[in-house]
Amino acid sequence: MQTVNDAFDSGGAAPRHGVRLLWSGYGHPRPRDPRDPSTEDPVTPEVLTDAADDPSDGTPEMPDRDGPDGPGVGGRQSVERIRRSFAEGWGEMAAAWGVQPSVARVHGYLLAHGGILTEREVREALGLSHRAASLALAETEAWGLVERVPQADKAGRRGPSPTAYAVVRDHWRWFQRIAEQRKQREADPLVPKLEESLARAEQAVASTPDDPELARLRDWLIELLGFLRLFDRAVGVVARAETEEIARGFAVLGQLSDESLDRVLRLFGSLPEKELASTIEAVSNVSPAIARRILIAAGRIARLKR
Repeated sequence: MQTVNDAFDSGGAAPRHGVRLLWSGYGHPRPRDPRDPSTEDPVTPEVLTDAADDPSDGTPEMPDRDGPDGPGVGGRQSVERIRRSFAEGWGEMAAAWGVQPSVARVHGYLLAHGGILTEREVREALGLSHRAASLALAETEAWGLVERVPQADKAGRRGPSPTAYAVVRDHWRWFQRIAEQRKQREADPLVPKLEESLARAEQAVASTPDDPELARLRDWLIELLGFLRLFDRAVGVVARAETEEIARGFAVLGQLSDESLDRVLRLFGSLPEKELASTIEAVSNVSPAIARRILIAAGRIARLKR
């Protein structure tokens, strides 16, 4: 029989026969300790049914009732089912992103919820073990996608409060953080290795200058290293920029047709690099009022040339 922990492997597909087993990715459950609620009995395959067969994920079906004062019990259940469904879909995309499914599911649930949640609340909502939820939250925090925050309902409660988490709601902000983290984890470690390989290739070419294969390898390494450095600069610009600036830039792109964008790219490609770079450098130093005048003048000239 398939168990909860081996139902999904590190990149496997969902199990068949209508049974949905939650994958935690962190080994088997701990022995139960009656003094520790986090070691409660693991959820069994009989309880976790496929969402297509039971959209409530094991919660008894109740009709949606929206009264005059707002959503009733059924409405709240519908909201929770939608959150869990979104989290499941977010987790299914994890393999394509190179992220553990449990980490993506936790992030997806926090995104859909939008409020402040403790580890226990996340664990119970997604059916994760204490260890799986804790590690997933820690990894999500390391990516900069959630932040630790004080609980608002601490008043009247004794003892330390459990750690609470709030998701970064600004889409452009977590886009920036993901881009920066991927650069640090993937591109940054590769640059010194490429530099080392290029140094060896330079030495080999110097000792054997007549070998065309060595020369081609050196030239290819130079080109690849240059690309990675440009990529590093581009990601750095995105990471440094204010989210409002990024959002505005993409909003301008959204107002342009694909044909216009293609023409702009072709136009940039036809201009001398040094002249284009010096012009952009000069424009970057002017005030917004002067930049607006330049835009108006350029628009008039462009219309006259049609």
